Amino acid sequence: MTLKSINPATGETLETFEEWSGNQVDEQISKTREAFSEWRETSFAEREKLLMNMAKVIRNRAKKYAELITTEMGKPIIQAEMEVEKCADACEYFAKHGRRFLEDDEVELDRDRSYIRFTPLGVILGVMPWNFPFWQVFRWAIPTVLAGNVLLLKHSSNVPRCGFAAEEIFTDAGFPENVFKFLPIGSKKAEKIIGDPRIAGVSLTGSTEAGSLVAKAAGANLKKVVLELGGSDPFIVLEDVDLKDVVETAVKARMVNSGQSCIAAKRIIIMEEIFDDFVEKFTERVSKLVVGDPMDRETEVGPLAREDILELIEKQVEESVKKGAELLTGGKRLDRKGFFYQPTAITNVGKGIPVYDEETFGPVGVLIKAKNEEEAIRIANDTTYGLGGSVWTKNVKRGEEIAKKIEAGMVFVNEIVKSDPRLPFGGVKRSGFGRELSHYGIKEFVNIQTVYLRTP
Repeated sequence: MTLKSINPATGETLETFEEWSGNQVDEQISKTREAFSEWRETSFAEREKLLMNMAKVIRNRAKKYAELITTEMGKPIIQAEMEVEKCADACEYFAKHGRRFLEDDEVELDRDRSYIRFTPLGVILGVMPWNFPFWQVFRWAIPTVLAGNVLLLKHSSNVPRCGFAAEEIFTDAGFPENVFKFLPIGSKKAEKIIGDPRIAGVSLTGSTEAGSLVAKAAGANLKKVVLELGGSDPFIVLEDVDLKDVVETAVKARMVNSGQSCIAAKRIIIMEEIFDDFVEKFTERVSKLVVGDPMDRETEVGPLAREDILELIEKQVEESVKKGAELLTGGKRLDRKGFFYQPTAITNVGKGIPVYDEETFGPVGVLIKAKNEEEAIRIANDTTYGLGGSVWTKNVKRGEEIAKKIEAGMVFVNEIVKSDPRLPFGGVKRSGFGRELSHYGIKEFVNIQTVYLRTP
């Protein structure tokens, strides 16, 4: 198999890489497992120093890495720059706080002493997606390696250059050889790797279907697994909002990364009192979004990352319209080189319509009317997904009460759903399980070990 790096803005093949053989993978697993015996003994001070070095490496090459992201998966350049900076920020955050998160936890007993310590598991496999080809890798890797684990990265096959760049960053920051290694392989080899006894755990960010396969393989081999999967996040708009501002925010929340984000606002649920005005303003703004070369700083929506992703979103919209959905603007691929799809707004949807039932990974805003607060909550929870959601209102207390009723791992009031190193990230239902980031995420791949001391 050949891994191809293709520029989605032009369809041009940038570079090809031969997939590693089974023997090469086996040899690397052994090297990484050997590296664990030394890495686990390094001090927190040394690990923290290396993370700070990594932040410097990333920032010193920010332009290079942002352009790499844009040319390999099509992210608008300004958003790519923000992604690179976020990785450096995460390095610094965990360098400053990670040691505290992993301190021994003393437990008071009557006469004896007991404490809980957090020790690394070993070799952790990361199966990472293409849509945030740097951030997804580093938000998994940074806390996991700080906890004393060693890492193997199976990156998405369409972003191999980003995979090699991640390895380059670890190496140039001064991490010991084989503590982090990118495996240039396709998906078929991942299942075999999960079953290898030298692998202690696996973290996957990707589709629900991919998560199911990885969970099955991990379960069969009794491996710890964290899954961050798809989403169909609700964006609930109450009747008391400043309409102009919230419409602008809703467009941003839906169209970020050209709509290719698991936490994008995929179902915008609006109170009927303001529904017509909201739809008019949203549709007008979407129709004026600047679509074009993602290297152009004026571009708001770039290409989709692959042709099959373009074909899927095209099919979902076409089938939805056939089943009664109302297309307000967009709804077609653009007649130009690359994998471009028109920014789209669609309404009159419900059960049985693809853009309502399925995750839509593209620039398609779905607008849904709710008669009241109770119906808005019902619609928000009427999905197999449960990653994130947001509520928009001038009454923060009211927003908080609604947030408590949303079936999701993360709910934001008057803020776009986003990942932050200080907050746990992950979902429920078919959006996966386990958490990344914060003090919760850093403890996913550790042995929570009880130590009981009794004096004779």
